[in-house]
Amino acid sequence: MGSGKTVVGAAVAERAHAEFVDLDRMVEKAAGMSIPEIFDRAGEPVFRGLEKKTLELALRRNTVVALGGGTVMDDASWSLLKDEAVTVYLEVPFASLWRRIGHLSGRPLIADRSRDEVEAMFDGRRERYEQAMHRVNADRDPSVVAEEVAGLWSA
Repeated sequence: MGSGKTVVGAAVAERAHAEFVDLDRMVEKAAGMSIPEIFDRAGEPVFRGLEKKTLELALRRNTVVALGGGTVMDDASWSLLKDEAVTVYLEVPFASLWRRIGHLSGRPLIADRSRDEVEAMFDGRRERYEQAMHRVNADRDPSVVAEEVAGLWSA
């Protein structure tokens, strides 16, 4: 949710000479429609099911994967990630996240929600995020964050 997962993930993969995948883009490709369309036509539960299946495919390769902000909230997906991946929480204070995403359209989980509602959702996810193997301050230039994460990923 605006922490820079896609930008940082792509830069980490480039540094590590690995493949990069954005889980949201994989879901869109598998569904043949955008995430907002999936939410509108089929609902969040269908999106989460597609996300879970796609995650299993993404982790079968030596890849850097940018996850959607809600991916880790599914216990089975989180268990798979803990067993199969190096997990990194790109930690950003909510105020910075809101500056990055609060004005953007095309994000179904924040559409028509107030800042307080989005912050409550973020706070509800934070405990799981903090269970990642590593935490990196992502409230910095993405290239600096990517360099730190690349060191963790290749270690």
